[in-house]
Amino acid sequence: MEIRKYEKIDFAEVAELFYSTVHSVNLKDYSQKQVDAWATGKLDSDKWNKSLLENYSIVAIEGKKIIGFGDINKTNYLDRLYVHKDFQGRGVATAICDELEKQANGDTIAVHASITAKPFFEKRGYKVLKEQNVELAGVFLINYVMEK
Repeated sequence: MEIRKYEKIDFAEVAELFYSTVHSVNLKDYSQKQVDAWATGKLDSDKWNKSLLENYSIVAIEGKKIIGFGDINKTNYLDRLYVHKDFQGRGVATAICDELEKQANGDTIAVHASITAKPFFEKRGYKVLKEQNVELAGVFLINYVMEK
C-alpha cells in the first residue's frame, strides 16, 4: 500500500469510493434512507475538490486503485476517512489516520465520527464529547463529536 497526497485527478475514484463505502459498510449501522441522504451519488465536484485541495488530503493506493482516502484541515478537524468496502480491516484506515494525525503536531484533533467509525476512533484514544443528530436532506443521522 502506498499513501500519497490527493490530486484533482483522483476525484472521480474518490467520489465512487465514498458512495460505495457508505452504501455498503455504513449500511450496517444506518438505514437505506439515511445512507441515501448521506451519499447521494451527486457530489459537487468543485466544492469537494476545493476542500480536498485546501486540506491535507491523502489517498491510499494498492496497485493503481485508490483503496482509501482522508483529510484534515488547518484547525485539526479530521473531516473524511473512508476505506473501500473490499479493503476493510486491513490497516488502511490506520495508515491514513496515522498520516493525518501527524499534521496536527500534537494539538487536539476533532472528528465527527459515524456510528460505524466510532469504535475505530475510540481504539485510537479519541473520547466522545457528545452524540448529535445531523440533518441531511430532511433525514437525521446520529454521529459523535470526538476529540483526541
